[in-house]
Amino acid sequence: MTLFTKDDCTLCKRITARFDLEAMGVAVEILDRNDAAALAHLAWHGLVEQARKSLPILVLDDSSSVVDYALIEAHLQSRARRHGMLPLEAPAPNACAAGACAL
Repeated sequence: MTLFTKDDCTLCKRITARFDLEAMGVAVEILDRNDAAALAHLAWHGLVEQARKSLPILVLDDSSSVVDYALIEAHLQSRARRHGMLPLEAPAPNACAAGACAL
């Protein structure tokens, strides 16, 4: 399972702050124009156009993807419970200004 994020993405930061993704077996790939491997992995999943619209994107073990923030959060909450973990409280909502939550 892979979570595609971006450094200046508010929603990405909210997700990564709430969950111990490494302990849950979720790889985090930070999309950056200088990281060809992360961009190639995103392209391999056919998600470049989606990333241009919104981030974060969660790619599941079956290679399907979840792009809606609320669904990503719900999926990760379920996975955290299966791993015996509790997610941290969600930070106050904050909009993604100026397209920061997109590639």
